[in-house]
Amino acid sequence: MQWKLYLDDIRTPKDSTFVISRTVKDAQNLVLTCGVPMYISFDHDLGMDDERKVLPSGYDFTKWLVDMDMDGIICIPKDFTFTVHSANPIGAENIRVYLDNYLASKYSQ
Repeated sequence: MQWKLYLDDIRTPKDSTFVISRTVKDAQNLVLTCGVPMYISFDHDLGMDDERKVLPSGYDFTKWLVDMDMDGIICIPKDFTFTVHSANPIGAENIRVYLDNYLASKYSQ
């Protein structure tokens, strides 16, 4: 199934074809249920819980995706693409670099 994921705790994409996930846990469940999306738009900071504890970030989700791919539980396809729409410049760069480096390594062979 071809689908697109928008990971963000607040924003809603202008493109209505995205499946929106507000938390890392929801995004993980979607990937495990529906497979890896063809495209992901990442936010980094995903808010706090009721006790003011910082929730897992888009970077945490990125690391989970890579770990799951490396373990053979999911497969990030060669034509997978992503963007990072986060307002956090350091967090956004961390997501970009981590995923770019992994994908370059995976598909350089």
